[in-house]
Amino acid sequence: MPPEEVKQQPTRSGAATIAAGIFASRILGFVRESVVAYFFGVSAYSSVYRAAMRGSNVIQNLLGEGTLSAAFIPIYSRLLEEGREEEAGRFAGAILGLLIAVVLAFIVLGILLAEPLTMILTPGFLNDAAEVAAGRLPVNRFDLSVAAVRIVFPATGIMVLSAWALGVLNSHRRFFLPYFAPVFNSIALIGVLFGAAYVLYGNVLTEGGPELLSPEQLTNLLFAAFVGSLVGAILMFVMQLPLVFKLLRGFRLSFSRDVPGVREAIEAFGPVVAGRGVYQFSGWLDLMLASFLRSAGGLAAIGFAQILYQLPVSLFGLSVAASELPELARMREEDSDQFVSRINRSVRQMCFMTVPTVIGYLAFGLLIVSTLFGRGEFSMEDAWLVYAVLGAYSLGILATTMGRLLQNAFYAIKDTRTPAKIAVVRVVVSTVVAVPLMIFLDQFILADVFGLATSGVGEMLRLGAVGLTLGPSAAAWVELFLLRRALKRQIVRFDLPWRSILKMTGLALLAAIPGAVLWFVLSSWNVIVLTLVVVGVFGGTYLAIAYVTRAPELDAWAGRFLRRFRRK
Repeated sequence: MPPEEVKQQPTRSGAATIAAGIFASRILGFVRESVVAYFFGVSAYSSVYRAAMRGSNVIQNLLGEGTLSAAFIPIYSRLLEEGREEEAGRFAGAILGLLIAVVLAFIVLGILLAEPLTMILTPGFLNDAAEVAAGRLPVNRFDLSVAAVRIVFPATGIMVLSAWALGVLNSHRRFFLPYFAPVFNSIALIGVLFGAAYVLYGNVLTEGGPELLSPEQLTNLLFAAFVGSLVGAILMFVMQLPLVFKLLRGFRLSFSRDVPGVREAIEAFGPVVAGRGVYQFSGWLDLMLASFLRSAGGLAAIGFAQILYQLPVSLFGLSVAASELPELARMREEDSDQFVSRINRSVRQMCFMTVPTVIGYLAFGLLIVSTLFGRGEFSMEDAWLVYAVLGAYSLGILATTMGRLLQNAFYAIKDTRTPAKIAVVRVVVSTVVAVPLMIFLDQFILADVFGLATSGVGEMLRLGAVGLTLGPSAAAWVELFLLRRALKRQIVRFDLPWRSILKMTGLALLAAIPGAVLWFVLSSWNVIVLTLVVVGVFGGTYLAIAYVTRAPELDAWAGRFLRRFRRK
């Protein structure tokens, strides 16, 4: 095997290993969200669920995986590469100590300032008291959100500490466990929610369904879900610690900034937090705007669509980007040719799976949404709205995944400022596009536009959420263009493999034709069976074409299996 191939091998297996862990956690995540949809549908309750989770996630996204990866992994990996394992352990201990202090401060502030934070995050909920008094809303979303934030903030703080464990494990090329760990979070939430439902209200549920529950009973179950998320966060962190401490050498928990590497990490940390802060500002802006949507469940629809949107971003984008960062950080300045080669290969690898996912969402998203969430309180009108929002999100998935890899390329060359500056432009573009589209589309009733048989609930659902999600998709492409241009200025040979991406798009469109024909012919089948057949034929056709043409990207994802198959 050529030397270059040997060097690239860890990342190939690393990306596939990360994808396997993410896939398992996402499958459980879908089950979790299906349970949430079953109990709360696209309603005021599920909007509270999304708002509370989104608000507390500001800490996780500011201090968590992406930020720690950029500031921690390059330094820690370099120390390991140079054989300074004892120093690496002391560096990890100091970073953990400082991180604990920061997280505790944020948790305390989050609990004490829950009410003003909720006012800032979801000002549209402030009018709910009058809406409840007038009988137009079943619950006061603002009051529920304030109480919920006080539960989920500690959970999010613990997840930030899990990101530290992830950084250590990734640097040692132990990829599966940290990306599998969220499985425990989902299991805990599902278990606590179902346990509370059947202990408290089992007789009501067995006689009918969640639609028979009163607003007070649904509120109690909503908070059971939040308690489950706290239990799950603890499990998620604890399950990683045995392997982390087995790998660390010279670990000592401290709060010192004098440990070698700590000041350098803090210097890198600042610009990354600023860049992440810009993204969080964008997320807050979207959340704030969504709270003003005329449909009470508009925010919930966005949340359900985000579950599917985040699947390819994390499964195919994050897995490649995360496995690349330690390897790119280990390279020397004179390895620029190999640096570019790695990035281009990784872009093709992530696009090979991301492109058909985008086509699949656009073509068969309604089937997928109906299968995953279409039960209990989740109606057909809900499915159409979530599908429309998912379609808007899908337009930016490819740019988002490639952008994540290019951000990590900048972090690997110790340039954390350029991605932060470009992130500001992304927020501006997102807002400029989203606001007018949201206002315009919020005039249209979902059932009228899609010709659906209305059921009361459907008449209330509007398309403003679709306009709101078109903004981030447009902004993702602007960000990708700017990241590409900035990286090309530093490394002249760099460019994105557009020809390969266009070829993959053509193959995915071709593979969608048999699936579309089957959907038309078998439309009377049970929706779950129909979805499995249609999506299965689509995916199988795409992979079969890739196998016949011996696409190297397929080998990168399933090389070991394919080699055994070909030997047979």
